Amino acid sequence: MINTFAHRPQVSPANTPALDDSAAIDAALQRRLSRWNHRRLDPAKPHADWEADLAEEHTMRQLEGAFVESQRLLVADRAAAAPSDVEGFIAWFEGLKVDGPGQDDPLFPWLERAADFESMRWFLEQEVAGEAGFDDLVALTQVKMPVVAKLELARNYWDEMGRGAQAGMHGPMLDQLAQALELRPAIETTEPASLALGNTLVAFATTRRYAYHAVGALGAVELTAPWRADLVAKGLKRLGVGKTRKYFALHATLDIAHSEAWNAEVLRPLVTADPDCARFIAEGALMRLEAGRRCYEAYRAHLWPSLAATG
Repeated sequence: MINTFAHRPQVSPANTPALDDSAAIDAALQRRLSRWNHRRLDPAKPHADWEADLAEEHTMRQLEGAFVESQRLLVADRAAAAPSDVEGFIAWFEGLKVDGPGQDDPLFPWLERAADFESMRWFLEQEVAGEAGFDDLVALTQVKMPVVAKLELARNYWDEMGRGAQAGMHGPMLDQLAQALELRPAIETTEPASLALGNTLVAFATTRRYAYHAVGALGAVELTAPWRADLVAKGLKRLGVGKTRKYFALHATLDIAHSEAWNAEVLRPLVTADPDCARFIAEGALMRLEAGRRCYEAYRAHLWPSLAATG
């Protein structure tokens, strides 16, 4: 739900410890994908090098696809166990709020109660750099969806857009917080796990073979975000951040209603019409939550390394 592309990270020299070969390769891939996603989603103008752009897109699409498929393998067994009947599937999906990857991570109570100002700033920079813009993801996901699901995606998008009022748009709310805290997200200093989360969501929303994965991933965000947003908002209040914490305070409550509507008006009709899609919605949800879990582990390792194995 963060409009990353309004906070374009600037490339800067890495200042993180050296990684082993496997981690370095993964980090390089995620940074390459992140830069490409920023370029390809920005409005552009015709230019003479369009054929070179197509060649690059072919290469990047292959890298992106291989990455997504590798992540699908990691959740395949659990996703395959999800029921395909509509009532069973909705119950399984809602259960992710309790037993999904990354739920109840100890990072968030710590942010609420103990994090100092610089730790909170670092956390928020990671989040800003890694998110992909919920409004844009919903807009891309709704293309050619069945009517009932499409209407709910439209309502969700309209809320993200402040129902037509600039002051109520969610992206600019985060802009105000970022400006107030002087956040400076940079691709080279962002945890690869955070970039991978954003890259996964962009891949889902921009690739129609992953349309059901996008539905599951975005639904999982609405389902699981409120408790995290609430604790971050309380942490910001404790640290003296005023009105600019509104973004997190808003999502602590609004996303509860969004999740209920998503499950009833998007998941239910899609699975009723095509039970086979339940597996792919489940994969998308689990992949998003696993990506979040890896982020929280990386954040803990940076912020309190002596306790990084907790949770």
